[in-house]
Amino acid sequence: MSGLRERKKLATRAALGAAARSLAVEVGTENVRVADIADRAGVAPRTYNGYFGSREEAICALYADRAGRIADALRARPADQPLLAAITAAITAEFLGPDPDRAALRLITRDPALRGEYLKDLSTLEAPLAAAIQDRLPDPLTASAIAAATVAVTRVALTHWLDSPDDKPFPHHATQALEALTNLT
Repeated sequence: MSGLRERKKLATRAALGAAARSLAVEVGTENVRVADIADRAGVAPRTYNGYFGSREEAICALYADRAGRIADALRARPADQPLLAAITAAITAEFLGPDPDRAALRLITRDPALRGEYLKDLSTLEAPLAAAIQDRLPDPLTASAIAAATVAVTRVALTHWLDSPDDKPFPHHATQALEALTNLT
């Protein structure tokens, strides 16, 4: 996905998702309309329909675009770096800069109408991450298990960060949660 057309498609998808999330926080999930999302993103409603099948899907669209970047970041890590350290670095690098919008993420992770879509979107991380892990480990079952565990731990870290009274950024919580996996061995 390195061509200009693909980059524009990803940017449009991201803009639509961001518009849907901000509207959901402002007016409530049930009041978000396709026309409003499209207007806020600066596209036609017909364009919106080419990217998303529902407002819930648009509101929760967080990880599909990140999945490839995280996998690429893992592949770019030094081959001699321990796997967990490489995974942690790849995931936390994706969240450097401003923290994700806590209000939107609280809504997505707690609203029953959105939670299933959120979990489905989060699961899009598993396959690309497993493929990148398999570049380091020859066993596909082990790679898939590690990817699934990593996604689950990242989800737990997000929930912890959302509920945490401290002001530490999300990468701190993600690193702490991922490092907990080393205690399993």
